[in-house]
Amino acid sequence: MPLVRNPILPGFNADPSILRVGEDYYIATSTFEWYPGVQIHHSRDLANWTLVTRPLNRKSQLDMRGEPDSCGVWAPCLTHDGEKFWLVYTDVKRKDGSFKDTPNYIVSSPTIEGPWSEPFYINSSGFDPSLFHDDDGKKWFVNMLADHRARPRSFAGIVMQEFDPVAGKLVGPRKNIFLGTELNLVEGPHLYKRNGWYYLLTAEGGTGYHHACTLARSRDIWGPYEVHPENPILSSKNYPLTALQRAGHGDIVDTPDGKTYMVHLAGRPTTQERRCVLGRETAIQEAYWKDDWLYIKNGPIPSLYVDLPAERDDGPYWAEQKYTFDSELPKDFQWLRTPEPERIFKVSGGKLTLTGREAIGSWFEQSLVARRQTHFSYDAETVIDFSPEDERQFAGLTAYYSRFNFFYLAVTAHSDGQRELLIMASEASWPLGRLRYPLEEPKTIPNKGKVKLALSIRGRELQFWYSLEGEEELQKVGPVLDASIVCDECGGHQVHGSFTGAFVGVACSDLNGLEIPAHFDYFTYRPVHHETDRYEV
Repeated sequence: MPLVRNPILPGFNADPSILRVGEDYYIATSTFEWYPGVQIHHSRDLANWTLVTRPLNRKSQLDMRGEPDSCGVWAPCLTHDGEKFWLVYTDVKRKDGSFKDTPNYIVSSPTIEGPWSEPFYINSSGFDPSLFHDDDGKKWFVNMLADHRARPRSFAGIVMQEFDPVAGKLVGPRKNIFLGTELNLVEGPHLYKRNGWYYLLTAEGGTGYHHACTLARSRDIWGPYEVHPENPILSSKNYPLTALQRAGHGDIVDTPDGKTYMVHLAGRPTTQERRCVLGRETAIQEAYWKDDWLYIKNGPIPSLYVDLPAERDDGPYWAEQKYTFDSELPKDFQWLRTPEPERIFKVSGGKLTLTGREAIGSWFEQSLVARRQTHFSYDAETVIDFSPEDERQFAGLTAYYSRFNFFYLAVTAHSDGQRELLIMASEASWPLGRLRYPLEEPKTIPNKGKVKLALSIRGRELQFWYSLEGEEELQKVGPVLDASIVCDECGGHQVHGSFTGAFVGVACSDLNGLEIPAHFDYFTYRPVHHETDRYEV
């Protein structure tokens, strides 16, 4: 079989849940504060994947307004019971500090494209829920259990309870079936059954550089569960030079011919500070069974290259993407938190129009539309038509992670109404969120006319560019900025407390509350090869 280089879902695609229905494979990944919720990719060969849907797309299913960065949709679980698809997810309202507010929900659909049902509210005792369909027809719901007292651990174990699909609720006793191991921080549970054994796969060690996959088994679904003799079965924690770091939070799938694979999240850090600009990505590993235990081929270290049933066509990955705005938002783009996108943007007449709302970084209603950064180096470009009246109205191009780390080239105006370019830099600014303004002098531009805005990233170097209407050549604006800051490790929380990835897109704010519009003609994303990229190392 051909060797395929990991990751299989590059860029921010964390916490993968994999499923096979017939010849079709599906992976669901976390979307956190980005809307619509949950990304589902499809493949027929495990090598080539296409985004097919984001199922949580209406207010009754998901409303994240007011939720802090890296809250929202955590660790979805996608399953099929022979009749329909089931999707389990957490909508995290609060994560920092001792308390975590984590309502869990279930939706279902006869097809992967939908329509997806109204949600059943299940519980709020922890996060990372999963649904297991046993061969006797029963359905079992598991999630990690949170204990704000940390007596003895804040991640207190994996609890299980039966789910009644008719009543839409949990029934019967609840039991803590697995306390975890000395790796600590047990989460991300998935249950399986094979050869009379129940298997419980969990994540441990936290989602940073001590991340790991732990496997345990029992003859009884209620336990007790014995831990794998060579646990953890997958981890990079003792191998700081391996290509895929932070490996953990896995799920397994069998091919039609009986081979087993594990998908898991991983990061590819850059710079001496080990910064994961592309976030936590989805990788895949070959696995095999021995003495009714699962092992990772060449494990526990994750392999960069893996034998898969087919070769991957890398043409689409490296192709320039020029997005036009004819009738609907291109599928690569998302926005933040709100189930009412009509209040922040519209697509018509070949233009994307953003309505000026709150400031960039708002946790409530900001007009920001962006796509994932999926390459270490790239160019992005757009043309904006925007007529601000003063300094409280600004719109433009941004490399964005969260409130506390972004770079933003904006068209704005001074208090006298004179239009100008402004660069705003939020550089690991947690907890205060104070901005830096890298332009030494205001860059005055004419009050009329469109403006082309661009950025180039080469490794850790970010350069903004612009040109005025009628000009062909782009001009540099501002100094070289540190693009590596737009990463998990600088995301605005304690180290390893930020969970998304870098985006690039457009934004518009009107702090006067007048809802001034900004019109964008197109958006181009152009992948670039650069000597600092780390696809092989």
